[in-house]
Amino acid sequence: MTAVPAVADTCPVCGQSNRCTLADPRTADQACWCFTETIDPAVLAALPEDVRDRACLCPRCAGLVEETTPT
Repeated sequence: MTAVPAVADTCPVCGQSNRCTLADPRTADQACWCFTETIDPAVLAALPEDVRDRACLCPRCAGLVEETTPT
């Protein structure tokens, strides 16, 4: 798995917005979406060590949103 450089509001896997409310000063007083979700430990373990615990995954990379294939 290739990692994107860690930025608080960016998913370290795909580089897209991770929708983390804690990373946005306007919403930093609100709980992040991930606080109420269970992310498979295998998904987290697959992250390169240099990005673990540095930025949140987006819901898709966290395995919470199914990818759709174009028809």
